[in-house]
Amino acid sequence: MTPSIRVIATQTCADAWLGGADALAAVKRFPLDVLGLMLLMAFVCWNLNAARLRLMLDGRIGRLGQRGALGIELASKFALCATPGGSGGPATLLVMLAQRGLPASRGAAIFLLDQGCDLLFFLSMLSGVVALSQLGETQWPYQAMIQMALVALALMAIGFTLVIAYLPHLLRYPASLGTRWLSGYRRRWLARRLLKCRQALQSTLRLPIATLLAMLMLTATHWLLRYSLLYLAVLGAGGNADWLWTFLTQMLAMAASQFSFLPGGAGAAELGVGGLLLPMMAREQAAAAVLVWRLVSYHLYLIAGAPLFILSAYRLMRRRSPERT
Repeated sequence: MTPSIRVIATQTCADAWLGGADALAAVKRFPLDVLGLMLLMAFVCWNLNAARLRLMLDGRIGRLGQRGALGIELASKFALCATPGGSGGPATLLVMLAQRGLPASRGAAIFLLDQGCDLLFFLSMLSGVVALSQLGETQWPYQAMIQMALVALALMAIGFTLVIAYLPHLLRYPASLGTRWLSGYRRRWLARRLLKCRQALQSTLRLPIATLLAMLMLTATHWLLRYSLLYLAVLGAGGNADWLWTFLTQMLAMAASQFSFLPGGAGAAELGVGGLLLPMMAREQAAAAVLVWRLVSYHLYLIAGAPLFILSAYRLMRRRSPERT
């Protein structure tokens, strides 16, 4: 492809998907004070997640300060954003916790509790939105999609609870967990790890009620702040959309982006959010809002988390190298 054809193709894609030169002009006009507020909110979200991690660990890895928890948060979120489907995030979290002396089974319990808090929050929010749209006068676009998302979240929550509750019974029948192809030794090894994870999760859930409520409060505050970033991006781009709709837009689009093979759901997230915003605002405004939103909610994680991830990997390699000699 010649340079001129490449430029024409690039411009065509920009015109089709990003709103063309009008979108770039809207990004240049984006208010710096709004951008600064978004960056501050992102920083607060990182620290909220770090504080929640400290509560979940409850001293299991010794004294963990806010700075250390923030380092684990940013490094694991970098891996989450840099791998397809976020597959590297949980693995990085388990490795970093193992470096501090927490076994993998207990680390997996911490991860499951983290995901359970998030799932409970989104299930509550989506239930409230569906009830509001059904009982009130508010009519959202794509109402059937919202109801399907609520059903999917409810099924995930029920399935997760049932698997944890009946795990000892399921382990007696390898076919139920799809482990018949494993050898007897491997099945016993996997069963021990899963039971230890279940036991660690149960012990974490037996924390004081005040601690559990604090974890849920941090979860809710984090997601309310983080999912307000798109609303601020829409306002900064000159658009006008309801906050609750921007919240739903992000939740639906980010869920769909998990099926993308690109790191961080790149492409799918932008197209999903942009498509859901179009009924509310002009194309160039939606494109500018999406560009600024992804800069703060995705690329900023990569920039801030990359050095910490590399440092953690370097320390792990140095620790293993003497063991091999």
